Parts: sequence; C-alpha cells; structure tokens
Amino acid sequence: MNYQTTVSLKDEENLKTKKKEKKVYNNKPTPAFIGASWTALLIGMVSYCVGLWNADMMLNEKGYYFTILLFGLFSVISVQKAVRDRLEEIPVTEIYYGISWFTSIAAIVLLVIGLWNADLELSEKGFYGMSFTLSLFSAIAVQKNTRDVAYIDKEIKTKENED
Repeated sequence: MNYQTTVSLKDEENLKTKKKEKKVYNNKPTPAFIGASWTALLIGMVSYCVGLWNADMMLNEKGYYFTILLFGLFSVISVQKAVRDRLEEIPVTEIYYGISWFTSIAAIVLLVIGLWNADLELSEKGFYGMSFTLSLFSAIAVQKNTRDVAYIDKEIKTKENED
C-alpha cells in the first residue's frame, strides 16, 4: 500500500523541478575586482615586455618569448570561454575544448623549456615565469569578469522587457 500524502507528493515534484531549473548567476563582480584584474593583466604584460625589451638576448629569442606570451594569453582565454560555455549549457565541441587545454599547457611548457635552456640569471628566469603566470591568471579573471557582466546585464534587460 502506498500511503503518501499530498504534501509528500508535492515535495517530490518540487525536487524534480529544482533539478531541471537553470542555474542563475547573479553575482556581478565589483568594480574593485574588475579594476584589480585589469591592473594585474597590464602589470604582468608590461613587466614581461619591458623585461624582454631590456634583456641582453638576440632578437629571435625575444620574439620567441613574446610569441609565447601572446599564445598563452589567447589559450587561457579560450579555455575560460569553453569552460564557461559548458557551464551555461552552450554547446562546445570536445575537440575545441581539448585543443584549448592542450594549447594552454603547451604555452606553459614552451616557456619552461625556453627558460630552462636560456643563458639567463636565475632571477631573470623567475621574473619571466612570474610575470607570465600573472598575465595568464589575470587574463582568465578579466575574461570571467567580462562574461559575468555581460550575462548579468543581459538577464536584467530580459527581466525589464518581461515586465
């Protein structure tokens, strides 16, 4: 015998509808966090580039390190976009997702290999590694902030149009 009450049946229905509900992201980043992210990105990129400009290395070696910076920035932004798209249930192909991760890891590995084999002081190698890492991390934060603000602004406009 099934002695479920109407209340318990409604609870089961509520649980099913909660599982189907789309997650709402309504935590807009603060202007301070947005500013800090952009500042960190600029500090990381500018310090890396100034270090390259003042470095005592051949032009092709400088070009290699500059290209690695650009490659790494693009790769981590691509990973962040793919992860966020999946979170928002926007279709992302497995090949794009995999390539994004592969290129991000490849950029880091190429920098490590380049610095390992470079005729630089250990402090210079650390400087390039840290400014590269700061640039990559802050690029992810800037991209996330940009997506958060755009998403929340879109949701606000949608709600205004419904009212």
